[in-house]
Amino acid sequence: MEQRQYKLDEYEQEILRAYEAGEFVPIKNQAEKIKELRLAAKDFLNKKKNINIRISNADLQKIKAKAAEKGLPYQTLIGSLLHRYSAGESGASLIADAD
Repeated sequence: MEQRQYKLDEYEQEILRAYEAGEFVPIKNQAEKIKELRLAAKDFLNKKKNINIRISNADLQKIKAKAAEKGLPYQTLIGSLLHRYSAGESGASLIADAD
């Protein structure tokens, strides 16, 4: 089988040199450690972040009314709308087209 040659930058070459010199040691309970690190990464990505925004009172009242119709807290509705928009799921454009 043919071995591929890759261009390594200086940092990657240092890692390869250390590996070939036997400077790395195996991790005990590798499967458990991988599971732990994956969970930590997932938790990091799923964290919620508090933000402050300025919104007109009229818009806030309309959002609160729509949230009440759906039986949701208004913050949950706003978060859901922002998530759908950021995921490209929303049909409404938040930026007006320039004519």
